[in-house]
Amino acid sequence: MKIAVVGKGGSGKTTTSAVLARTLGRRGKAVVALDCDTNPNLGLSLGVGDLETERLLSLRDQVDDGDGEHAVSWTEILDRYGSDAPDGVRLSVITRIENPEPG
Repeated sequence: MKIAVVGKGGSGKTTTSAVLARTLGRRGKAVVALDCDTNPNLGLSLGVGDLETERLLSLRDQVDDGDGEHAVSWTEILDRYGSDAPDGVRLSVITRIENPEPG
């Protein structure tokens, strides 16, 4: 299952995403949360903390600036640019996935 949460600024997208991700994780589902926002705060809402949220943002910025290497697969994105959040959620802060693997 893939769920995207979209809407206007301040409408509660981050809070809704965090609640959905952690609820599904607590129910034993494998959950990957992608924060694609220009102002990424999903890490804070998921409970990974300030330092880890900033680290993930820094990794994303390095790739965007050309100083970091793009990941070539979904697994590599999560391994290289992901972090474990509470309740079994895996978080990654990204700008976009240019050539997603199908499935």
